[in-house]
Amino acid sequence: MKFVLAPDSFKESMTAKEACIAMEKGIKKVFKDAECIHVPMADGGEGTMESLVDAAEGKLYTVEVTAPLGNKIEGRFGILGDGETAVIEMAEASGLHLVKREDRNPLVTTTYGTGELIKTALDKGVKKIIIGLGGSSTNDGGAGMLQALGISLKDKVGRELNFGGGDLGNLEKIDLSNFDKRVLDIEIEVACDVKNPLTGEKGASYTFGPQKGATLKMVKVLDKNLKHYGNVIRKFLGKEVDAIEGAGAAGGLGAALIGFCNAKLKKGIDLVMEYSNLEKKVKDADYVFTGEGSIDFQTKFGKTPVGVAKIAKKYNIPVIAFAGKVGSGIEELYELGIDSVIGILSGVFSLEEALVKGKENLEVSVENITRIINTSKR
Repeated sequence: MKFVLAPDSFKESMTAKEACIAMEKGIKKVFKDAECIHVPMADGGEGTMESLVDAAEGKLYTVEVTAPLGNKIEGRFGILGDGETAVIEMAEASGLHLVKREDRNPLVTTTYGTGELIKTALDKGVKKIIIGLGGSSTNDGGAGMLQALGISLKDKVGRELNFGGGDLGNLEKIDLSNFDKRVLDIEIEVACDVKNPLTGEKGASYTFGPQKGATLKMVKVLDKNLKHYGNVIRKFLGKEVDAIEGAGAAGGLGAALIGFCNAKLKKGIDLVMEYSNLEKKVKDADYVFTGEGSIDFQTKFGKTPVGVAKIAKKYNIPVIAFAGKVGSGIEELYELGIDSVIGILSGVFSLEEALVKGKENLEVSVENITRIINTSKR
């Protein structure tokens, strides 16, 4: 029996890799000789870097970078087994989790550390960079990243702009003379599942600003500043980035990557499936097990279980999805290739207990389902 195990992380409970291990333990209690292929997944957000590095037998590196508020921290990036492809999660340097709730302020948070991760990857001689945009604390339009890559952003008196989205309204000149043009010699793919433009009611500031600490007054300032920023980019580069789908991702970092780095935006789950060679591993499997922390009707919008199921269904392979929480609307998922959704909780638990017992509950649930599979084969 061959099982392909392709779960996402169960947030705050276990990583995708740990979920694979728990699944295998459950399977091996029934089929001791089963072949279990681990393919830890992600959809472009948290865990994407580790999933790709694990799947491609790559290596993680730790470097000092600038955190959202300007202090120094250690951030990680990965290089895949080919030695030529780097994977960066912008949240490693510019993530919301790096800023205490009471200190969150997108007027001053910066993506400078993300630019430093890119430069370090370039120093390793990579030919391609994959960048995940989930979990941002910033609303600076990627300005900090550009400054780290040598681009000077100046006001009308020649002063370099301060960090954060609050100073973008003073931008008058973009100086590319010290730009690290190695960026233009490589391919950059961006894992991005949002389609928000840079500005407006559906733009970066109004949609994501409040969760990063912005008040309504701040949101209006940030949106106005990003609009000005987009106009200056058009003036100096001749590129219109404001209305592009995904330009508003990660507080406008999408716009900077598109406008200055010629990056291509792709669905996160598609990138992970491609670089993990999921289809090749799935095609001769007997069963595919997937899952993530919560599964409901929203899972159909580019989430891991549905992405995995679509691949498996090409080869008519049964797909079972496990979840810590099963919400409403899951019947829609059965039309997209998932054969069954299994909640892993074995009783009534507090959230804290459920998170702590996540691996144990997943192992037991997988064992129970595998026993049903075994019975059906008798």
